[in-house]
Amino acid sequence: MNDYEEFKDNYSRNSYDATAYDRGERVTENSNRDRYAQSASATKTLVFRGVMTRVYLWMTAALMLTAATAFLTVSSPALLQLIYGNTAAVWVLMIAELGLVMGVSWGINRLSPTQAITLFLIYSVLNGLTLASIFFAYSAGTIYQAFAASALTFGGMSLFGYTTKRDLSGLGGLLLMALIGLIIASVINIFWANSTFDAIITYIGVFIFVGLTAYDTQRIKAMSEVAEVYGDAAAPRRVAVLGALSLYLDFINLFLYILRLFGRGRD
Repeated sequence: MNDYEEFKDNYSRNSYDATAYDRGERVTENSNRDRYAQSASATKTLVFRGVMTRVYLWMTAALMLTAATAFLTVSSPALLQLIYGNTAAVWVLMIAELGLVMGVSWGINRLSPTQAITLFLIYSVLNGLTLASIFFAYSAGTIYQAFAASALTFGGMSLFGYTTKRDLSGLGGLLLMALIGLIIASVINIFWANSTFDAIITYIGVFIFVGLTAYDTQRIKAMSEVAEVYGDAAAPRRVAVLGALSLYLDFINLFLYILRLFGRGRD
């Protein structure tokens, strides 16, 4: 074999070895990339499930705390006298509740998750103090039936918002405008005291909070799916607190409007 043929033979073997090595590198790189993508997807799924679990757990805990506080209040003459024997006390409670909701909603990025959930639970206790008044306006049976109906309605609409492929984001603006109109109409009817108008307001209120339950559930789900990309380890828990607060408010308001419907049916 002359020098040229030997050089050609060595070049062919080296080229084959280099090609095989290059292919191996690409296979390894693609395999690593696939493993990284699978790991990232698994992490995202875990974060999403963790956020949604916290949303419903904290919301349920807050509702139980509100109910327990209301029962304790209505069964304590001293508490009833302290709260409802003084008009100023009721106003203080209402202003404190509004301040807590605004504080958690607007200051969530400045609060630690522990601070946010603490304020949320304090709000649920204050809400229980004011909601104790429903036991003076409605019978216990009516309240329990309204609660059961509210739980079923809320659960169904939250499940719809969670599972539907339809984009509900367009409902947000409409429901917000309807809610503002509902508040204005309610204030007007305080002075007008028209029973027919009150019935209309009640039905509209039910429909608004039924819609908000589905809309907020889908919005919270979307926020939960991207919670881990915010660059803040506390972000998923902050999203969970905001989500729990939103659904808690939806449930409480839905319950109050359904309670009004049940109460009207027994008048």
